[in-house]
Amino acid sequence: MWVAYALLSAFFAALVAIFAKIGIKGVDSDLATAIRTVIILFIAWGIVFFKGSYSTMGSITRHSWLFLVLSGAATGMSWLFYFRALQLGKVSQVAPIDKLSVALALILSYFILGEHMSLKETIGALLVIAGTLVLAL
Repeated sequence: MWVAYALLSAFFAALVAIFAKIGIKGVDSDLATAIRTVIILFIAWGIVFFKGSYSTMGSITRHSWLFLVLSGAATGMSWLFYFRALQLGKVSQVAPIDKLSVALALILSYFILGEHMSLKETIGALLVIAGTLVLAL
């Protein structure tokens, strides 16, 4: 089931680039990111309330809160830089560079989480990097 969710994530991420490139014409990229964030906020909290997940908020540990906040901050910074890059560059160049996050996540997971990369994952990360260079340059 996770594969279906991952594919849907990739599809909607692709739409983000297309819709954002169209929407940011003549709009400050930081303002565009803020508008987008408000929409995401309403959708995410709407789902939480619809599912009733809000009732478990009290059980979230301080450790989880810390890393959820850090994740949110990293997301915000990523979006701010992504929208600015889209405003200045072509989707065909910005999107592949943004997807370097795949290889970077594998590398960081090794150093931070202690996850070992198999030969297959190492080759895949190298291919993502090579593909990014081919597409972006």
